Amino acid sequence: MIKEILKFNEEFVAREGYRPYVTSKYPDKKIAIVTCMDTRLVELLPAALGIKNGDVKMIKNAGGVITDPWDSTVRSLLVGIYELGVNEIMIIGHTECGVQGMKAEEMLHLMRERGISEETISMVRRCGVDLDKWLTGFEETAGSVKDSVELVRNHPLMPADVRVAGYIMDSTTGKLECLSA
Repeated sequence: MIKEILKFNEEFVAREGYRPYVTSKYPDKKIAIVTCMDTRLVELLPAALGIKNGDVKMIKNAGGVITDPWDSTVRSLLVGIYELGVNEIMIIGHTECGVQGMKAEEMLHLMRERGISEETISMVRRCGVDLDKWLTGFEETAGSVKDSVELVRNHPLMPADVRVAGYIMDSTTGKLECLSA
């Protein structure tokens, strides 16, 4: 599959297919969106929000969850604010998220099936990683979004004038439900 993608890319560049997407690194709408990496949202979310290339900074991860005040998502938000002019943040969870109800023991089982040894898992634990916490999902989407919003709003490096709001998107229709504005 990667070979096919690379072949397409070569043809895309040769025919100058990139021209409609040329923009700057600064988000035109001054918004950063934290959302899930779910495949259903790749085209649905921008279409449902009326955004195009160059409008926003889009940060995606499993579940659209901010797990720690010092994780890479918060770092990306701070770069967006201080370096790129972001002044609003939308945290968007979605219905039927695969991270909802995810269990660490099942993830560890799948890792072992794929060849990750007990020795490696033990070494990671000895390095201070709480795998049981790190590999566990959330119980319900609304609670997860609200927790992420509060973490960002109360972050010691977050300017008070940055608006942070939380939403849940319907994975089929794209309809947004506001949880905290």
